[in-house]
Amino acid sequence: MRTLIGWTVGAACATVIVAGFSTLPAKAQDVQSDRQDLRQDRRDVRQDTRDTRGDRQDIRQDTRDIRGDRQDIRRDNRDIRGDRQDVAKDTQDVRRDRKDLQASRQQLRDAYKSGDPAAIKAARENFQKNRGELRGDLKERRQDVRDLNRDRQERRADVRDLHKDKRDRREDVRDLKDDKQERRDDARDVRQDRRELHQDVAARRAK
Repeated sequence: MRTLIGWTVGAACATVIVAGFSTLPAKAQDVQSDRQDLRQDRRDVRQDTRDTRGDRQDIRQDTRDIRGDRQDIRRDNRDIRGDRQDVAKDTQDVRRDRKDLQASRQQLRDAYKSGDPAAIKAARENFQKNRGELRGDLKERRQDVRDLNRDRQERRADVRDLHKDKRDRREDVRDLKDDKQERRDDARDVRQDRRELHQDVAARRAK
């Protein structure tokens, strides 16, 4: 009977000792795992910080692009106003030239009717001069109209660029908010991992 009791007590002690030894590697693994998690979370925080810094740089660049687009649009507006003024002035010159040409044509008819060679010569020269001025003013007006159309196209392109840069800035602002939120989450994970690591180390030392 004593032998049976001894065997029973010995088996129980061996079980306790084996169980104690088996718990030690588990605690060590927990500490190692916590340290790995902490290192990974710290890397995540550093990456989030770099992403946040990059987002801010993108937003600043978008803001500069938007400012430049607005300056381009203002310059295009000034050019368009100038082109319209030039076209209006050319139109007035063309109207005046046509009146002068009509008057010189009538003067040439009257000179032919009079039969005076000197009057015919003067009337012909005046008619040719007025016709040349009309052609020159028509050519200038066509060029000014082309300039006006080109400046309008450039303004439309600048307006499209402005809208695109505004969309880019809105997207970058959203990215910045997301990266900030991820950094806050990762910072919380770091704090949590530190607490777990300290608890596991304390529990291991207490063993």
